[in-house]
Amino acid sequence: MRKKLNWKYEPFEIPNNLLNEWKKIGKKASLKAKKHESKFKRIFPNKIFQNSLNDLIQKTKNDYLKSSKPLATRKSSEMFLDIIFKLPGLIGGSADLTGSNNTKTKNHKIIKPGKFSGNYIHYGVREHAMCGIMNGIALHSNLIPYGGTFLIFSDYCKPSIRLAAMMKQRVIYVFSHDSIGLGEDGPTHQPIEQLTSLRAIPNLNVFRPADLIETFECWKLAIEDKDTPSVIALTRQVVSPVRTKDSSKNKSSFGAYEILRTSDNIKVTIISTGSETNLACDVSHKLATENIYSKVISMPCQELFDQQIESYKNKILAETDLIVSIEASETSYWKKYTGLNGLNFGINDFGKSAPYKEIYDHFNLNSENIINKIKEKL
Repeated sequence: MRKKLNWKYEPFEIPNNLLNEWKKIGKKASLKAKKHESKFKRIFPNKIFQNSLNDLIQKTKNDYLKSSKPLATRKSSEMFLDIIFKLPGLIGGSADLTGSNNTKTKNHKIIKPGKFSGNYIHYGVREHAMCGIMNGIALHSNLIPYGGTFLIFSDYCKPSIRLAAMMKQRVIYVFSHDSIGLGEDGPTHQPIEQLTSLRAIPNLNVFRPADLIETFECWKLAIEDKDTPSVIALTRQVVSPVRTKDSSKNKSSFGAYEILRTSDNIKVTIISTGSETNLACDVSHKLATENIYSKVISMPCQELFDQQIESYKNKILAETDLIVSIEASETSYWKKYTGLNGLNFGINDFGKSAPYKEIYDHFNLNSENIINKIKEKL
């Protein structure tokens, strides 16, 4: 082919006559793009709006702490969106599962053909297309897109998620029904390896909050990070609060932090995420009744924890010889924290169709089994 074309150029060398023509085309396209994108102005909430927003968020958290009412984190996410739905530039949507993933509040307005003043898109059963469109929105405007589906369907989203991570785009993926806790929908809908698969993608923050306060914190982190896409994995089932009091600090920003300690001198560190954080606390309290003391670490975001300074990571991980992880998903990814001597409680098989509490028992994700294994290890 090179001989036929009389091509005498070196590998990767572009002839000047071709390069000049491409530059002309590029310049012409660039002018069109600038003219188009000049229609969109960067919109940020003014200081008054921001202050009132923070007040609303704080009030909601305070009301939640007073009630101590169990709440699914998908519902907590909806409550957060109901507070910030007026945030300029935030465009929501869902792949036909709006009623289940709670991504739309009563105040959202639907974007329709010929009516583009809204802030919510019904994408239909098109996870792959939804995530591609969200990338386009992030790239070609100053809008912040978020879209929802079930965590199991994140597999359809993977190509676009990887591209968003490569391109450092602020795209937010709201994945509800994040474990066997969704119950009778069965193994086709129960994610097992999805969290590990997503955590393996560079420059992607995977959040799995344990209650309303962590959900609010994770949402804020996702919105504020301009260069990193975020996954927010949420429960279908209700979970009890694990934070009994709020903090002026966003504790989720550390990726992991201590939420419970049964003694100054402890033998076990228990790390958990999401709905299993309640289980971890139950295990810790019951161990204490047998004079086995522990601390519970909530780890809503492994990626943010991995970015912390060594002294903080050692504070979390180096205090005890035995480290235990509890998460209703594939377990191998936790071994980087628990080590060869650690225990990993999770699921390395497909799920089952049954009430979610029965499935947890089936996979030995209950306090009795975990306590017995810890005692054997000690």
